Amino acid sequence: MSTTDTGKPRARRGFAAMNPERRREIARKGGASVPSEKRSFAKDRDLAAAAGRKGGESSRGGGRTRGREV
Repeated sequence: MSTTDTGKPRARRGFAAMNPERRREIARKGGASVPSEKRSFAKDRDLAAAAGRKGGESSRGGGRTRGREV
C-alpha cells in the first residue's frame, strides 16, 4: 500500500482492491462486450485513419501546423 505525503496509508480502490483472479477474469473479457459489427475501425482502415487524423487536428498538443508559416 502506498502512502500520501502525510505518511498515512491510502485505501486501495478499484482494480487495486480486487484479488488477482478477479482482475484476470475482467481482463480476459477485453473488448468482448462490443459486438463485431460495431467494431468499424477493425474492418475499415481508412475510417480509422481519418478518425485518428481528426483527433490529431483537434488536439492542442504539438505537431505540424497547417497553412501557417511559423
